[in-house]
Amino acid sequence: MESFRAFIVEKEGDRCVTRVGAITENELPPGDVTIRVAYSCVNFKDGLAVLADGKIVSRYPFIPGIDLSGTVVRSDDERYREGDRVLVTGYGLGVSREGGYSELARVPGDWVVPLPDGLSLREAMIVGTAGFTAALSIERLREQGVLPDRGPVAVAGATGGVGSMAVALLAALGYEVVAGSGKADAADYLRELGASSVVSREELAGTVRKPLQKERWAGAIDPVGGAGLAGLLSAVRYGGTVAVSGLTGGADVPTTVYPFILRGVSLLGIDSVQCPRDLRERMWRRLAREWKPSGGYERLVAEETGLDGLARPLAAIVQGGLKGRVLVRI
Repeated sequence: MESFRAFIVEKEGDRCVTRVGAITENELPPGDVTIRVAYSCVNFKDGLAVLADGKIVSRYPFIPGIDLSGTVVRSDDERYREGDRVLVTGYGLGVSREGGYSELARVPGDWVVPLPDGLSLREAMIVGTAGFTAALSIERLREQGVLPDRGPVAVAGATGGVGSMAVALLAALGYEVVAGSGKADAADYLRELGASSVVSREELAGTVRKPLQKERWAGAIDPVGGAGLAGLLSAVRYGGTVAVSGLTGGADVPTTVYPFILRGVSLLGIDSVQCPRDLRERMWRRLAREWKPSGGYERLVAEETGLDGLARPLAAIVQGGLKGRVLVRI
């Protein structure tokens, strides 16, 4: 049986260790579709997967990687044939079953999304879960009437994966984007992505303890959570919306009911993991076509690595040490 390379996490006592090793197909989980992986990427959840206390992986050895793009080599699902170009994000990939940091992957057919026209396998993983989550966030804002003519949209954690993708997509759609970041050297990068202005993390959140602040934002995208989300909510204009998708800043939000009952502000949760298939395919088509920035997605790549170089960015992402997207060439 053919052997192939994979990035493997193992548990040794109370710590996790990683290595790149050879495995065979019989070590992959059962599934309908076998994919030769071309690209993956690095997400916050991937960083947690290599930590002993990351609360992502429950069994070892394990192959992480919550995203992949590649070509079908075998399929028991009539929807897919050998040679089809596909992508997989979310569901249990890289969490409850072996993920995308492997030259071959096997997944249920319902998890597979055909690669839409207008998007290459490489571009699909520059976008990845981060860009897909950003797109879902923008879609929910638009459904709530937060359109470009309503005023500025704030993006928290703007140098991270979701944040940087949100800045680029919002700018491509004609929004005035105010990007918030804790990285002092990030301004030029964020303006290149399309941010109209760049402010510090503290300025974006304002005075967190004030239940209401001056109305500033028509809407906001927040992949950070924590106290900063409370500050964002208190500065959203009447009838505005905040889309939240993460908790790198903490799970507790010290807010009040005032933004909701006095300004009619909406707080919407964004989940990209179990997103319904019809919405999932529709958003990927938009990312490939009408929502695609005119300069493409390549400028979002801060780093590209192979399996052998994965350990460093996986460690860095949980420390907030990455800017933009890390593309993994499988």
